[in-house]
Amino acid sequence: MARRCELTGKDVLSGNNVSHAHNKTRRRFLPNLCDVSLLSEALGQKVKLRVSAHALRSVEHRGGLDAFLLKARAGELSLKARRLKRRLEKSQAAS
Repeated sequence: MARRCELTGKDVLSGNNVSHAHNKTRRRFLPNLCDVSLLSEALGQKVKLRVSAHALRSVEHRGGLDAFLLKARAGELSLKARRLKRRLEKSQAAS
């Protein structure tokens, strides 16, 4: 499973550990990923996603999962989130 946020695309970064003697060794900066169930009000069901803590704050700030997905660009979403976004758009067009 990729260490990537399904909503924001936040990914693993790399850099250096730098010791007091200024020796550099490579390291990885992993995103703070959480397995969460978010409620989609338009679809009336819970959706399990693996998102970063930063994405959870963004979802709350934009007013829920539905508002976040409708405003997000498809390029930064995972395949699962893009399919969910398409279902949301279809349900909004039908109503």
